[in-house]
Amino acid sequence: MQCNRLLLDEVSDHAMTLLLSLARKVPLFNQQVKGGEWDFKAGLPIFRLRDRVLGLLSFGNIARRVAEKSQAFGLKVIAYDPFISEEVARAYNVELVELDDLLHQSDFISVHTPLTDETYHMIGEEQLKLMKQEAFIVNTSRGALIDEKALIQALHNKEIAGAGLDVLEVEPISADNPLLKMDQVLINPHAAWHSVEAQEELKTKTAQNVADVLTGVEPKYIVLPRKL
Repeated sequence: MQCNRLLLDEVSDHAMTLLLSLARKVPLFNQQVKGGEWDFKAGLPIFRLRDRVLGLLSFGNIARRVAEKSQAFGLKVIAYDPFISEEVARAYNVELVELDDLLHQSDFISVHTPLTDETYHMIGEEQLKLMKQEAFIVNTSRGALIDEKALIQALHNKEIAGAGLDVLEVEPISADNPLLKMDQVLINPHAAWHSVEAQEELKTKTAQNVADVLTGVEPKYIVLPRKL
């Protein structure tokens, strides 16, 4: 289904919210203060956002919104997407790089890749080891793009700084999943797409699709079959 403008805004806003929350340690500080501790050092290290590098996995419509929003904070944006031209990337002031280069350079990685046979577990043990120790990864796309076992191991070994996950390989998350006990991990219930306005628009466009089919009009929003 084609993404409408509202969904693009919702998901890109959510990706930025996870990124900022991880970078500024907002949930951790909130937890510490409510637990009776008043000490900014509990969240160290915290790095200035300006001039840090955000790497986007895929550079479709949602990622382009993230690029625009993140640049307002002074982030330098790079992207890996073999299907996007240099001309398109330059129009957004984004540099296209190879995947390994993105993993090496990025302080934040935001995942926006569609899930296919080729992209399943595209971020695994090997890729996580290429990331900076102080880097964060955010996923608002599909859970299976990241090998969850490899991610847990990388977080446990402090090979990366943390993760913001709106999607998981198995949803809802099981009560014994180690990610639930990691303070450096933010987990949301696949909520990035949602707003009152987005929900209303989805229902309206679904109904319009049905009406178009029944009246012989080609529907605007089409889901293509895909084998995984």
